[in-house]
Amino acid sequence: MRDFSDLSEREVLALAIGAEEEDGRIYADFSEGLRGDYPSSAKVFTEMAAEEGEHRRWLIDLYREKFGEHIPLVRRQDVRGFLSPKPIWQMLPLRLDSVRNQAALMELEAARFYRQAASRSTDASIRKLLGDLAEAEEKHEHTAERLMAENLTVGARAEEDEAARRAFVLRFVQPGLAGLMDGSVSTLAPVFAAAFATGASWDAFLVGMAASLGAGISMGFAEALSDNGSLTGRGAPWLRGLICGLMTTVGGIGHTLPFLIPSFYTATVLAVVVVIAELGVITWIRWKYMDTPPLSAALQIGFGGALVFATGILIGSS
Repeated sequence: MRDFSDLSEREVLALAIGAEEEDGRIYADFSEGLRGDYPSSAKVFTEMAAEEGEHRRWLIDLYREKFGEHIPLVRRQDVRGFLSPKPIWQMLPLRLDSVRNQAALMELEAARFYRQAASRSTDASIRKLLGDLAEAEEKHEHTAERLMAENLTVGARAEEDEAARRAFVLRFVQPGLAGLMDGSVSTLAPVFAAAFATGASWDAFLVGMAASLGAGISMGFAEALSDNGSLTGRGAPWLRGLICGLMTTVGGIGHTLPFLIPSFYTATVLAVVVVIAELGVITWIRWKYMDTPPLSAALQIGFGGALVFATGILIGSS
């Protein structure tokens, strides 16, 4: 990598041309990625991409006037001090807040680059254009706000906020809740069956760990393989599988850890308290994100948990 101070004016202009082209393509990718769920925001980024294209044309016209037709390839990743923008494929599925924050960082970096480049230039026309571009990039944030005000009416913003909420529930809450419910409820029977059958905390702990980890692996693969997200909009299958698997394991380990306590009675009482807390968390999530009435959610989760809990005790005590 080269230091920015080592670049010639020709190379600085070439770097600026490449940066504007890359930023324009990133904004176009943002627009395309948001078009399905957030059409108003997609329009904002389409217009921002068009502005980057206009800046690139200004730079190319000046470059031709000063240095001719050939533009050397100078990229931001070859120069020290530039942030590496996150690849678009690593941000999928796109989230509005993440995209807007990324765009703001890009504009700040571009403005800083043009200010530094203008301060080093000894050519009046180059210095003027770089200064104008610095001001344009600094105004971009206000331009984005203006475009959002024009395109994101109260109704459009409400629709996009609701779409973002639905996407969050589908891609994160739903697989996490499914895993937490399965881990918390389904492992109750083997853990407490082992506890009451052996009367030994350590044996119950081993059974609980095996059941939790096994259920986490099983649920993770089941979630990842059940739907690739292309039709349902539920997002990347591997991410959903990871969330579901982790939450399944967490749900089972929660009431397994108390059995590390040597005293069987103390461990059992603490495990029951943890189970009640787990069921309370599940009830709250169902009420908060799944629009389930709190009383109905509590009765459903409590009844299911009680059945599984009783099953484990009956089998373990027989």
